[in-house]
Amino acid sequence: MTRSALIRRKAPKTGAAPFATLHLAPDSLGFALDCAAFAVGAVRAGMALPAALARVQASAPAAALARGAIQDIAYRALRRLGTADWLIAQLIRKAPPAHVRDVLACALALLADDAQTAAYTPFTVVDQAVNAIGARRECAFAKGLVNAVLRTFVREREAWLDKSQADPVAAWNYPVWWIDAVRRAWPDAWQRVLAAGNEPGPLTLRVNARRTRVADYLQLLDTNGIAATAIGSHAVRLAAPLPVDRLPGFAHGVVSVQDAGAQMAAEWLGVRDGMRVLDACAAPGGKTGHVLELADVALVALESDAARATRIEENLSRLGLKATVTVGDAGEPSAWYDGQPFDRILADVPCSASGIVRRHPDVRWLRRATDIAALAAEQRRILDALWPLLAPGGELLYVTCSIFPEEGEEQARWFERAHEDAVRLDAPAQLLPTVAGAAAACSAPLSTGTHTARPERSGADLDHDGFFYARFQKR
Repeated sequence: MTRSALIRRKAPKTGAAPFATLHLAPDSLGFALDCAAFAVGAVRAGMALPAALARVQASAPAAALARGAIQDIAYRALRRLGTADWLIAQLIRKAPPAHVRDVLACALALLADDAQTAAYTPFTVVDQAVNAIGARRECAFAKGLVNAVLRTFVREREAWLDKSQADPVAAWNYPVWWIDAVRRAWPDAWQRVLAAGNEPGPLTLRVNARRTRVADYLQLLDTNGIAATAIGSHAVRLAAPLPVDRLPGFAHGVVSVQDAGAQMAAEWLGVRDGMRVLDACAAPGGKTGHVLELADVALVALESDAARATRIEENLSRLGLKATVTVGDAGEPSAWYDGQPFDRILADVPCSASGIVRRHPDVRWLRRATDIAALAAEQRRILDALWPLLAPGGELLYVTCSIFPEEGEEQARWFERAHEDAVRLDAPAQLLPTVAGAAAACSAPLSTGTHTARPERSGADLDHDGFFYARFQKR
C-alpha cells in the first residue's frame, strides 16, 4: 500500500472552477502558480494532493499543458508551507484572502530555494505571481501587496530565513505535534529524519527478475544515456528523474517504479514456487507484482477499494503476470476468504504514511495527532483477522510506511503478546528514511531494534523511504 490510508475524509468543497476568470497563457509561470495555489488550498481544506491536482487538471483543458509545472510548484509549496505561512504572517499585518495567501505561499516556496535548486529566477517569480493575482478580478486589488511582499523577501531573503529558524514549524515545515512525535521516538536521529522528509525522493526502479538482471539493465540505461546506480538486489536508482515512457522496457514490464525500502517486502516474504500467498491491502499492486516476479505462486491480491483494485490489474497486465484480485476488507475475511490457508501473508496495512512524506508532502499537513491511535487500532483489527488464515509453519510479514513506533515496534510487541503461537523472526524492523550520501555522515542507524536489515541492504547509498517490517511464523 504505497499511500496507506492517507486521508479518508470527505472531499472538501473548493468553490467555483479555478479558471472561471483566469486570463493567462497556459505555458506561463503565472498560470502554473495560480493552479498550484488552488491545489494547495484544497490540501488545506483536507484533500490529498493527488486528488487536488486531478481536480485542477479537470477544471480546464489548458491545465494539461502546464501539468508538470503545476505539480512541481505544488509539491515545493507543501514542502515549504511552514516557512511560507510564517513569512506571510510576518510580512502582512492583516491576513489576505485565501487564494492570495496560497499564491504567495507558492511564490515564497520558490523564492526560498537556494540558487542550486531554484526552478526560476527571483524576478520571474515575482513578476508572474503579480500577473497571476492581477488576472483574477476578485484578487486584482492585491497586486501591489503581492509585489511588495515578494520584493521585500527577495531583498532581505537571508535575514528572513535566519529569523524563521526560531519557529519550529517554519524551520522544519511540519506541524508541532509531528516534530514532537519524531523527536520523542528518535532523539538521536530526529533532525535527520525530518530533513530527509523535506528532500524530493529519487526515481527508483525495480528490475523484473523474470525479464533481466540489474547489471544488464544498467548497461541498457547507459546505452540510452541514462545514468543510474544499483542499490539493491533488484533496485536501480536513476541519477535524475525521467518520465516513465522514456525508460527502456517500462511499457513491457521490464522495470517498475518502486522505492528501495518498499522492495524489501517481497524479498523478506520469502516466497517459493507453489506457495499460496495473500497480499492484503494490495493496491496499487507494486508489492504484488514483485512477489510474482520472484516465484510462481497462487496469489490473492486483496483491496477494499474497488477503484484501486483496478490499478492492481492494470499493473499486473503491464508485467504480464496474473493474480486473483479480490475486493474486500482484510479485517472481515468471512466476506471473501475461501477457507484455504495461506503459506505467506503480506500485511501492508493502512498507516499514517509518515515514512513517505518526501514523496507525499501533503501527508504532514493532512494528518492529525489523533489519527495515530485510530490507525493503530485498525492495524490490530486487520492483524487479528488475518492470523487465523495462515497455515501452521507459514509466515506473516507486517509492513507499514511509518516512522512512528505506535505503528511499528509497539505493534510487533503487542502481536507477540496477543498470539502465543506467533514466533518473531528476523526482519529489518524500523527503517528510517535516508537520503543518498547523507547516511554515512550520520551516526543514527538505518534500522533500529533487535531485528536488523541484511548487510547488503544497508549503507549510505541505499536511498529509501521510512518503513517498518516485522515477520512472524505460526508454530
